[in-house]
Amino acid sequence: MSIDSSALISVRDLKKEFRLGVRLRRVDALKGISFDVPGGAVFGFLGPNGAGKTTTIKILAGLIHSSSGSASIFGEAVGASSVGARLGYLPEQPYFYDYLSGRETLLFYASLFGLKGDLAVRRSEELLDRVGLGHAGDRAVRKYSKGMMQRLGIAQALINDPELIILDEPMSGLDPIGRKEVRDLMFELKRAGKTVFFSSHILSDIEMACDRVAIINEGQIIESGSVSDLVARAGDLVEVFIRSEASLEAPEGSKGPELVGDLHRFELKPGSVDSFLAQVLDSGASIVSVVPRKTTLEDLFVQEIHSHRGEGKGGAP
Repeated sequence: MSIDSSALISVRDLKKEFRLGVRLRRVDALKGISFDVPGGAVFGFLGPNGAGKTTTIKILAGLIHSSSGSASIFGEAVGASSVGARLGYLPEQPYFYDYLSGRETLLFYASLFGLKGDLAVRRSEELLDRVGLGHAGDRAVRKYSKGMMQRLGIAQALINDPELIILDEPMSGLDPIGRKEVRDLMFELKRAGKTVFFSSHILSDIEMACDRVAIINEGQIIESGSVSDLVARAGDLVEVFIRSEASLEAPEGSKGPELVGDLHRFELKPGSVDSFLAQVLDSGASIVSVVPRKTTLEDLFVQEIHSHRGEGKGGAP
């Protein structure tokens, strides 16, 4: 995979090995992943627990070193001080000094980037309002809920007005309103020419927010590209609900039966629907409904993870 000179993030054959336990058992968290993130995009990084998402993000943020391969941001190696000054980062589990208030926390982070005086105060106030914490700026962080902590974490990731924002599970702990507000913030950042790289388990949020995605499983990238292209390539589906005493098998490449109340649900590719319905009628079963359905990113994700399950070994922190 050649280097894309237009990419803001370029990752090539990145590998990371950990040694765990008293016996120093080797775990290959990343097994040579490669992908590009274009500038000005919202990029979703998704995968099941232990797939390697947080390991990758920590390498991009300069917090840990890779075992081999390369990763660059703005054309420079990750970890360079010039990169850090242009980067905002939210860890999966943000931690703050709990005796500080939300406002004091942001002023502290502003000072780390050399922001002082009125500029630091103005920036902190803007961000408190932006993430919905304007009413709680003077409250001690130890009195914040998990969702409020997450909002504060997003605010600190933006304190230096970064060109690239890396967010590890930014929707964690947020209610539906909070998640929508974070998505809206991502769109706002994109309109301002920023690049957002984030991971999430909430696939509907990724599908709504992202231009491009990469799916990682067991330390390997198994799919990447634009959301629309990936979903289109997966093809549409047809849901069929039947009522039957007998057990009918789904055609090859289809799913089912899944028991939903007293009905059997099948998920079919369009080309197999006619023959399957004929089989249903021949068996004496009743067809309750046939519903065409657009494939979602979640459908693609589940399909890809299942098809690759067991091909690799080990897991990632």
